Amino acid sequence: MSYFGTDGIRGKFGQLPITPDFILKLGYVTGRVLIENNDNSNRKPSVVIGKDTRLSGYVIEGALQAGFNAAGVDVHMLGPLPTPAIAHITRSFHADAGVVISASHNPYYDNGIKLFSGNGKKLTDEMQNAINDKLQAMMNASHSDNDLLMPIVDPAQLGKHTRIDDAIGRYIEFCKGSFPYQYDLGHLTVVVDCANGAGYSVAPRVMRELGATVIAINNKPDGININANCGSTHPEGLQKAVLEHNADVGIALDGDGDRIVMVDEKGELVDGDGILYVLATQGQTRAEGVVGTLMSNMGLELALQNEGIEFTRAKVGDRYVMQELEANDWILGGEPSGHILCLDKSRTGDAIIASLQVLAVMQSQGKALSELTEGFEILPQKLVNVRLNQMQDPYEYEELVTAFDKAQTTLEGRGRLLIRQSGTEPMIRVMVESDDEIECDVMANDLANHIKTVLG
Repeated sequence: MSYFGTDGIRGKFGQLPITPDFILKLGYVTGRVLIENNDNSNRKPSVVIGKDTRLSGYVIEGALQAGFNAAGVDVHMLGPLPTPAIAHITRSFHADAGVVISASHNPYYDNGIKLFSGNGKKLTDEMQNAINDKLQAMMNASHSDNDLLMPIVDPAQLGKHTRIDDAIGRYIEFCKGSFPYQYDLGHLTVVVDCANGAGYSVAPRVMRELGATVIAINNKPDGININANCGSTHPEGLQKAVLEHNADVGIALDGDGDRIVMVDEKGELVDGDGILYVLATQGQTRAEGVVGTLMSNMGLELALQNEGIEFTRAKVGDRYVMQELEANDWILGGEPSGHILCLDKSRTGDAIIASLQVLAVMQSQGKALSELTEGFEILPQKLVNVRLNQMQDPYEYEELVTAFDKAQTTLEGRGRLLIRQSGTEPMIRVMVESDDEIECDVMANDLANHIKTVLG
């Protein structure tokens, strides 16, 4: 089995795999893999570890640190910082890996581990598989089989740990460096929803240091209020605050600071698709092409097509967006949920840097955010989940394939159909997009009913 999902290892704290003993083993085996892949035998491998604001992060960082140190790896502790900050500092410190303790936009009782390679990108499949194999062997070992448990290195070779006190300042300067030097934000009032997460201190400070008048909300984390009816997954409060304060723009992060949605001066939501449209068509460098995902609204594809900009879709997950960007030698991609990759500015999805690029467009164009999105319209979308008694592949049934093909033909050029199997439960997701809202709703429900009838 693989302990890794599309975004690292994640689960409810206190239940496998997010338990202190498992995390200790994870730190240990990851350290051993780093040592085995160390090209410089004279230098002890090192990692940086950061976290979001969940209470369980204290337990997990201690277990990880102990595991890495026991394997003979040095650890730099960063404390609460956004995921992209940890990726940046991993590169800055020339560390061998970066570790993020976070469950992103999930509730406080979940937590997880994300791993970065030394270049600040998601860990390679080869390295991840090597870690997973060692983990599986250790989890399967009996306590009498000492060869497969944790053979501690000689005490003289144990790793050390240090706490990096200036990590926040380092990241703030990195973010500010992505903003054009000839501009400032002195004319803008910005509401920042920090989701009571990892960006609670950094995001408002970046905006203030660039001159903006900042109204920070949900910036008082207590360990359990992260993502609680706030942040990028619950932008209603931000929309209300923008209108109440007569602000120019609103910015909402998620719990680990790698996801962003924005709100224009009219209180209207601008999601990841809208942000990609603004940056691709009006950014500092006009995009040659943009990578979205299977979930990107067709309205984005059509709008970019009208501008002569190529568009391609990757599987859901910023790892796959990155792979597609590198394959096409493009720099801009992302997801509707707000993971935005600007590879000329950062090597990972970064909410603060993405927001600064949009603010730079507002400054250079002298326009409000609502004006920048005028050429982009989201097509009506209907999503219906079909729960089954057991998972079956609908594409193995000829009558369903015929129905899907007929629907796709009907939508050709003005909409699309997406049939997806859930990766976690026996469920088929039916998504229809169309320029006709009624057609969209009727088609999605008809196909869902057909699937339920055939598959049960």
